Amino acid sequence: MTATQRGDPQKGRTVPRLTVHRRHSVAIQVVMPKWGLTMTEGKITRWFKAEGEPVEKGEPLFEVETSKITNVVEAPASGTLFQILVPAGHTVPVKTIVALIAEPGEQPARMPEGVHGAPEFTPREAGILRTEADSGGAAGFVRATPIARRLAKEWGIDLTSLTGTGPEGRITEQDVRAHKELMEKGPNVSPQARQLAEQAGVDLSRVQGTGPGGRITKADVLRALEASKGAPSVQGPEPAPTAPFRAGSVIPMSGMRKAVADNMMLSLHQSAQLTVFVDVDASELARLRDRIREKHSHPDTPRLSLNDLVAYAVCRALLKFPIMNSWLTDDGILLHDHVHLGIAVALPDGLIVPNVKHAHTKTLPELASAIKDVVTKAREGRLTFDDIQGGTFTITNVGMLGVDGFTPILNPPETAILGVGRVAAKPAVHEGHVAIRQMMTLSLTFDHRVTDGAPAMRFLRALADYLEDPATLIA
Repeated sequence: MTATQRGDPQKGRTVPRLTVHRRHSVAIQVVMPKWGLTMTEGKITRWFKAEGEPVEKGEPLFEVETSKITNVVEAPASGTLFQILVPAGHTVPVKTIVALIAEPGEQPARMPEGVHGAPEFTPREAGILRTEADSGGAAGFVRATPIARRLAKEWGIDLTSLTGTGPEGRITEQDVRAHKELMEKGPNVSPQARQLAEQAGVDLSRVQGTGPGGRITKADVLRALEASKGAPSVQGPEPAPTAPFRAGSVIPMSGMRKAVADNMMLSLHQSAQLTVFVDVDASELARLRDRIREKHSHPDTPRLSLNDLVAYAVCRALLKFPIMNSWLTDDGILLHDHVHLGIAVALPDGLIVPNVKHAHTKTLPELASAIKDVVTKAREGRLTFDDIQGGTFTITNVGMLGVDGFTPILNPPETAILGVGRVAAKPAVHEGHVAIRQMMTLSLTFDHRVTDGAPAMRFLRALADYLEDPATLIA
């Protein structure tokens, strides 16, 4: 590496310019990304580039379908798409190397065809594939500083087992020292995760922690158990059943359907769920909705629904009862100072919950427009990972199905979820007389470990009061 001088036309001075001389050809790995804690694999649905074509850093490279969303992966660097290891239509675990990008003018060694499923080519984060000449023998995956490499050799640490925190994922001296300290202390494990691992015979040294500071949580152990079932690393396109709802047929538990099932069971097993109900006289709420629709009937204005009004009232109630707008973490109960409002959307093959960011800061028209946007994106398959991550409270509405009430299941790590039933004309006592009123049932499921019944019921009652007298929402 040598330093030369170049002029800076903007500042009128010279600054050093580094020239890097490479001894060996290298290829930058492109890996299957990991979006969120529950993603374990992804299916490449298409490549936007062919082998040999130039790519620019940040431009779309390939498309990935997960159990929840379909998203585009951008090129991590500029160069030439040197080799595609995972063709379109195949499913591989997260962090599997799916392609190699070569820098202009370089000709790195090719991987043998079909190695993307082989154990010796398991993924390494932010690594570089080096040739045998560069690694001093067998090909390996490593990017590390010289002192990190020396310490790793001295202490018998496999560099390929580390995740680098340096520039471009380079393993630093501190990474090696931290790993050695962790090996001496033992893994950082939550008590629940340790108990489950002992019962199931899981080797915690092989479990990657996703909690704060790399802490191994119970969910990490459950994922390790699922992975140990020995599913094939590479799968072909999943055939759709020709008659999925025909009597006598078998519907495979895969894709989104399986993800929903796993998440529901995990939610029920890991929380103390309790549901409370309240009947709401929604007559004034329905009248307000109709008046707003009459006043704002422009085609470009979102058609206001009762669910929008409920969502607006929920945001106001959550600000008064922050315990209902929380996550239960290994470190305790995290009370949020913002409302990222989840809206459950039913799809043909399952359920997904995108959320409206900072819903509590939006006006009623803004909130209605934002809800319409995320619902439309969900139904069109255009959700991004950011759309489904970070929710703090969820609303699930089954009114369009003609259902009065139900017991919704928590959407972890959230600690409460609101179920909204249909609005129907029913006899009720109003101002001392029996009259036909527009009635609606609300059901609130909450985690009894986070809050007792009384605070949850006060929240639900406050929400019902808002909806029965919507003028109080602006008071």
